[in-house]
Amino acid sequence: MKIAVSGKGGVGKTTLSSGLALLFAEEGRRVIAIDADPDANLAIALGATPEAAAACVPLVEEDELIEERTGAAPGKGGMFILNPDVSDVVDRCGVTFGGVTMLKMGTVERGGSGCMCSEGTFLKAFMRHLLVDRDDVAILDMEAGIEHLGRGTAEAVDVLIVVIEPGGRSVQTAHQVRRLATDLGITDVVAVANKVRDADDALFVRDALGDIPLLGTLPLSEAVRLADRDGRPSYGVDPDLDGSLHDIAAALAQRLDRSPH
Repeated sequence: MKIAVSGKGGVGKTTLSSGLALLFAEEGRRVIAIDADPDANLAIALGATPEAAAACVPLVEEDELIEERTGAAPGKGGMFILNPDVSDVVDRCGVTFGGVTMLKMGTVERGGSGCMCSEGTFLKAFMRHLLVDRDDVAILDMEAGIEHLGRGTAEAVDVLIVVIEPGGRSVQTAHQVRRLATDLGITDVVAVANKVRDADDALFVRDALGDIPLLGTLPLSEAVRLADRDGRPSYGVDPDLDGSLHDIAAALAQRLDRSPH
């Protein structure tokens, strides 16, 4: 099961990503969670201390490993291997929180998302290995865009979830992300609405999404707000939220059972 989670900043991507990751790990599955958002805070949401979270080195900053596998030091240019061996990166670089193995991607600072450099090539090779070659549950906490997914890897994503709030601009982002995803070959794009207050919010979201399926909703939760403020996981602090996450996980399983992937 390969799940990418996208959406505007602050809508609750990490709440959903971490909640699903911890839920699946609780069920005994091997879960790999990828923090692909430059504003990385997935580790905290999985239960890491601030010190442990800060110690997680983004893959793009693993200079010695990148040079070892590509034959070129990051930022130096020159010739490098286009298909580096990344088969041990999860075991070598992953850190476990709450039963979930987590890695940070980081951002290639030069040349844009299409950077033909050793670090960009290393990240792309790792993403392909994670999505194509491994059988784990993989959950990718993305930014609003889907820059870490390129042709050759995006089509290996089983489903892209766009997290939205009950608001016009948030729903507009969902439609923009779906267009990008479709261009990359992702065939299943769904939405999850977060911070839903009542039936009117849910009805607004369903109508505004149009033909984008609404996979489920998460309630506006004071307990989740306090957990976020205190640097604690949101999973397990609110029975209503946990129930909604279980419903979303069940809807995902049902959806993927019908998928041709």
